[in-house]
Amino acid sequence: MNNIIIEVSESELDAELLKSKLNFEGCGAIVSFVGITRDLEDGERVLQLEFDAWIEQLSPTLNRIAEATKEEFGVNGIAISHRVGVVGPQENIVAIHVCSAHRKEAFLACSKIIDELKIQAPLWKKEVTESGSKWKSGLG
Repeated sequence: MNNIIIEVSESELDAELLKSKLNFEGCGAIVSFVGITRDLEDGERVLQLEFDAWIEQLSPTLNRIAEATKEEFGVNGIAISHRVGVVGPQENIVAIHVCSAHRKEAFLACSKIIDELKIQAPLWKKEVTESGSKWKSGLG
């Protein structure tokens, strides 16, 4: 078992449920990142984000990022889930969990995954505010 879990969801993203799917045998650390929709951007109320994706390539891309990161840092397991479609304020957009024998590798791997996801994942984000909507460059 490679202990890599990749999920894509059009509805609620349960970060704790995702984490529970990992095998923690031999681990002494779990590092997690959960990205949520901001309710304010530059002082303006955000109504929602809309994520469009090349859905056929999203899971394979996330899996390649996870495999490369697991090999680079020698971590025991990685779970990644990303929402697509409409995501409201304060809702989870992305969850990443990395388990490893030691904390340093887990922190480095988790940081690498979110950075690579923003570069490689075939995702596009539209921000809808009270004054209108606009496509945002990058996923940050």
